[in-house]
Amino acid sequence: MRPGKWCGLAAVVALTATACGGGGGERGAGADGAPPDRAGFPVKVADCKGTETTFTGPPRKIVTSNAAALEMLLRLGAGDRVIGTGFPPGKGTLPGDLGARAAAVPVLGTAVIPKEKLLGSGADLYIDSFAAMGGMGGAGDAPSEAEFAAAGIRHVYLASTACASTAAGPQRDLTGVEGDLTRLGAVTGTAARARALVAGMRAKVDAVHKALADVPAGQRPRYFFFDFDAGTKQPMALCGKQVANAVITQAGARNVFADCDGDFKPVSWEDVVAKNPDWIQLGVRDRGSAAANAEAFDQAARFLKTFPATKGLAAVRNDKFLRIGSEPTTLPGTRTADTVEQIAHTLYPTRFPAAR
Repeated sequence: MRPGKWCGLAAVVALTATACGGGGGERGAGADGAPPDRAGFPVKVADCKGTETTFTGPPRKIVTSNAAALEMLLRLGAGDRVIGTGFPPGKGTLPGDLGARAAAVPVLGTAVIPKEKLLGSGADLYIDSFAAMGGMGGAGDAPSEAEFAAAGIRHVYLASTACASTAAGPQRDLTGVEGDLTRLGAVTGTAARARALVAGMRAKVDAVHKALADVPAGQRPRYFFFDFDAGTKQPMALCGKQVANAVITQAGARNVFADCDGDFKPVSWEDVVAKNPDWIQLGVRDRGSAAANAEAFDQAARFLKTFPATKGLAAVRNDKFLRIGSEPTTLPGTRTADTVEQIAHTLYPTRFPAAR
């Protein structure tokens, strides 16, 4: 499921935190057994409309809209406070212990959480990766802010996805993702962990920048993200406002559809051929095992090699494929920095000899 497909108007875009202590007795141990830090409260978070939500202490019962928000909380050490999620991560999607911890979180909806179930969940915070969900078909209408308030649920968004489609311009760097981590860290009392995660991301991206500093913008390779799971009848372009555009740009490549408005947009195969990409990422969603993933990547490559419109492309003929999954490319989180590294190391192998 493409994370930005239903983005709407409201998203978390500003945060003011003051170290005023804060009352209340909420506690929730992080993954390391330490309680959340209360020193930074109260915390105020404002959405795109300027409406502020105030937190006088860390939330105790959190529901996440999808796997991206859940993964962020797990990495922040607040995963033990998550009581439910929608769009759960598939088997094998999250690495190592994260997958086991995510699997223990109750699934309130395999897609969008039904309105009644969300309002009756007992949560005191809902982290929303999608700003507008009313167009999601049979999933039901999104709760209104009044309904959230009546249920005692504070409602905040991941800005890098929820605000993407209505942002003024494209995402070219990972500041949106870093901002999401920083805000969630402040809200959940894990600000120190958030700072460490952001610092780790920046170190990886800065190393790529240093290695590619002398590569002129116009000489950076043209790059096409092939969303294989979106279907092959009509390709889905990854546009400039999607998180992955920032990943591709930071990795030293040029997204061939960066100029299309929004986050994703249907295009034609003639459009893809006209862009003549130098490299193609085989965007495949995790199948749950290395063998299943390898087969899916092979299927995507076989399609491009046999499809009349694409088999003549130089990138296809020369196997200029990157076998990198969709999730760490198109969903916000710390793994976006890992994907920047992986793409850069593939496109510029001589500049990263230690990675070979």
